[in-house]
Amino acid sequence: MRQPSPPPSPSAPPFNAPAARRLRAALGMGPEHVAYGMRASYGLPYVTPDLVIAWERGMASPGNPELTALAGVLWCSPGELIGRPRTLREHRVARGTAPEDVARAVGLDLSGYLRMEETGSWHGNERQSAALAEVLQLALPDFVSVTGRETKLAELLHSAVTTRWQAYVRPVAKVAPLDRGVLEGVLQELHEDYQGHMAATLSWGGGSSDASESGRDFLDRIVDNFWAAVENRNG
Repeated sequence: MRQPSPPPSPSAPPFNAPAARRLRAALGMGPEHVAYGMRASYGLPYVTPDLVIAWERGMASPGNPELTALAGVLWCSPGELIGRPRTLREHRVARGTAPEDVARAVGLDLSGYLRMEETGSWHGNERQSAALAEVLQLALPDFVSVTGRETKLAELLHSAVTTRWQAYVRPVAKVAPLDRGVLEGVLQELHEDYQGHMAATLSWGGGSSDASESGRDFLDRIVDNFWAAVENRNG
């Protein structure tokens, strides 16, 4: 009687099921070969072909130890088997970096760093935050997200597009350090988009309720709109 698979950790990284299936097929391996490799080489006796198939169909997700073992069997990095990282731990796992190495690079004791991973709350100072971005090779949007600044950024952008954007260049720059010229252009663009969208909705005779709904939708996506505008200007 086989041992049941343990439930995935709530902090397990998002699994990219199609990538796992594609990598296995490219190696000419069947689910049974993957399962055997994980049992024999990584000491995971409960992994069966059925469990591998469940992962590949998105019916279950491997936890961190299983993901590492699966990557080893498929001759790839763990990062190739996960979706877009969202949390500090997911970014570290995607890079295949040990927590000890991150803690050392940012100047924290291991237990303190792991607490930040577990709580999803980064408390490092500016120097430590810069070191974190370097060791995990974080793009600016990811850096803002994992250091807990995204909520503050959303609040500032909300105010910038609904009032005078010029007053928010410096506050936004403190949260998302960007070239001043790029930042000014993006904030002005978002402000004009929001104000123009509201005015157009009203002019179509939709009434203030429609305008309010349209405006709320724009504001709900304000952070995504912001990064898209930054990318367009930098691209």
